[in-house]
Amino acid sequence: MKKSLKVKARAKINIILDILGKRDDGYHEIKTITQTLDLSDTITVSKNESGIITISTNSGKIPSDSSNLAYRAAECLKKKYNINGGIAIEIDKNIPVAAGLAGGSADCASTLIAVRNLYNLPITDSELAEIGKYIGADVPYCIYGGTYLAEGIGEKLTKLSPFPMINVLIAKPSIDVSTAWVYKNFNLSKVREFPDADKMIKYIEENDIQGICGNLRNVLESVTAEKYPIIDDIKKAMIKFGALGALMSGSGPTVFGLYTEKKECESAFNYLREELGILECFITSISNN
Repeated sequence: MKKSLKVKARAKINIILDILGKRDDGYHEIKTITQTLDLSDTITVSKNESGIITISTNSGKIPSDSSNLAYRAAECLKKKYNINGGIAIEIDKNIPVAAGLAGGSADCASTLIAVRNLYNLPITDSELAEIGKYIGADVPYCIYGGTYLAEGIGEKLTKLSPFPMINVLIAKPSIDVSTAWVYKNFNLSKVREFPDADKMIKYIEENDIQGICGNLRNVLESVTAEKYPIIDDIKKAMIKFGALGALMSGSGPTVFGLYTEKKECESAFNYLREELGILECFITSISNN
């Protein structure tokens, strides 16, 4: 029987993101199309005899205690299935932190998967997603990965046709954005362009790169990009260097650009790092696994 297991925790981007209103419980009703990337953290989960859960990481930007979502994932399964042994979780962090890329949720989802597989727990992915939604709204999606329409607070998922394979440039400026602050300051009247989910789903089905890239929309740009002009600067630079489309992901501040040509993607990468000083830049691609 295996004593440890490695799982990839993939970053995700929002191809469109719309806010439909605020719910009675204080959460916002959203409609978004999400897509996983090859950019990923590596989660290693190991069994031991300690009886406790531990977190170790190569990043000083994430907690290594019970506030980490990966810890909470292991804790949920440990209690629910009476796991007596210890669980050691090692997080090799590559996804930028507080970036709008669901890095914490991805780590949580991958920990759920790794603990289940390591202990041969009789749980389906849909049952894992049900557990995960109580830890974080993005966790159910991160368990599946690929191309999905997410509604509700992000937990109502509809699988879509696979997203076209394309080069993706990720750029996170050196600012951290609180998701709670962004949602709190969201004002519908300040949104200039709204996403059209039906149109985007059709473009994805038809593998229409131009249609997809011409209709990238995120209503939260009206909050985050308004406060941090560097977001628009990054988008403009990406377009200037050949991106067919560029958009802020989630609540920001990370921006992604979509490129058919790898050389143009590399040129934009170099410009962003050298001229705009954006150090957290990554050239990656779509992952439909």
